[in-house]
Amino acid sequence: MVDLYDFVRDIPDYPKPGILFRDITPLLADPRAIKRAAEALAEPFVGHKVDIIAAAEARGFIFAAPLAIQLGAGFVPIRKPGKLPFDLHSFAYELEYGTDELQMHVDGVKPGQRVLLVDDLLATGGTMEACCRLLEKCDAEIVGCAFLIHLVQLGGEERLSPHEVHSVLKYDQDDLESELSGL
Repeated sequence: MVDLYDFVRDIPDYPKPGILFRDITPLLADPRAIKRAAEALAEPFVGHKVDIIAAAEARGFIFAAPLAIQLGAGFVPIRKPGKLPFDLHSFAYELEYGTDELQMHVDGVKPGQRVLLVDDLLATGGTMEACCRLLEKCDAEIVGCAFLIHLVQLGGEERLSPHEVHSVLKYDQDDLESELSGL
């Protein structure tokens, strides 16, 4: 069995001093590890009719396509403004210092479709919460939210309630300041 923790590299002080960055590029470079990661993301949702995998750009896309194949579902990208060429659903949300916006094609998810959201990392949960709100606006049924890495102490899971949250790798750091300073 492949231990995925072995494929996550800790890089201190990146992208600036005081931040501990969780680098998944070693995992992505190893075919056994990336296959195992996709399987682990899919496991809790096998047998739960999933129609669509949705992911916000950009790292969520890396896991969304293999997950869609594993679960026999389609894939819908959720992007920042100006990236999608067709009619759009949009959702603006508050950040600590301003606002941001996510968009998806209006025909990407139909009312009642069962959607699984996926991303590489759950930290504070703001982006995934916005993805949930965008999909709720489309009358989608959210099956759950799946993450490769979960920084537990940052509380992102609470923002996603009542949706099921599945995380493959959990980090419960003593060094909360390092994690917070990276967001």
